[in-house]
Amino acid sequence: MAPSKVVLKPVSRQDVARIREWLRDEEVSNMWFGRYAYGDPAHLGYNPEDVEKASDAEWQLIFSDAGHRILSIYTPEGEHIGEVHVCIEESLGDGQLSVLIGRKDKWHQGLGYEAASAVLELAFGQWGLYRVWADVPEYNVAARNLFKNLGFVHEGTLRKSRPHGGARFDSVVMGLLATEYAERTKKFASEGAATY
Repeated sequence: MAPSKVVLKPVSRQDVARIREWLRDEEVSNMWFGRYAYGDPAHLGYNPEDVEKASDAEWQLIFSDAGHRILSIYTPEGEHIGEVHVCIEESLGDGQLSVLIGRKDKWHQGLGYEAASAVLELAFGQWGLYRVWADVPEYNVAARNLFKNLGFVHEGTLRKSRPHGGARFDSVVMGLLATEYAERTKKFASEGAATY
């Protein structure tokens, strides 16, 4: 198994500052959660503008919330390049996964795939989730392919749910079950290949 191209770490204040800067870029914010109706870049779990100034107690409350597992994505060399977020609905045993590679010079190098693989291992192996799903805008073909390559299947379509470039677009709900993840992991292990 090849060494991972990414490391997941707890979020630092410097990480939040970089997230805030990355989301000011229209292309980056549109590939993440897009923009709220009032124009600000959307970010689930916390508002980067507010969290930068949060007290230590407020910070701890946000980043220890079991309903929002948020981790920074780093390269093995120590460069912060993005963030993963799993919004967990404990009563259902599922979580919505989002992956952001904020450094555009790192796009299309397999780093989002590696980060998603790492967080799936946590979601199914440590957090005990039964289903992980993603809500992907139809125009984000790279993200749709990433999730498809991880074994996610198309579960449904949210019609015209994403404003983008002055128009509205569908988004695709894609999901992966714990049983599918286990079967896929077993298959790759028996073939002597990397899990993902």
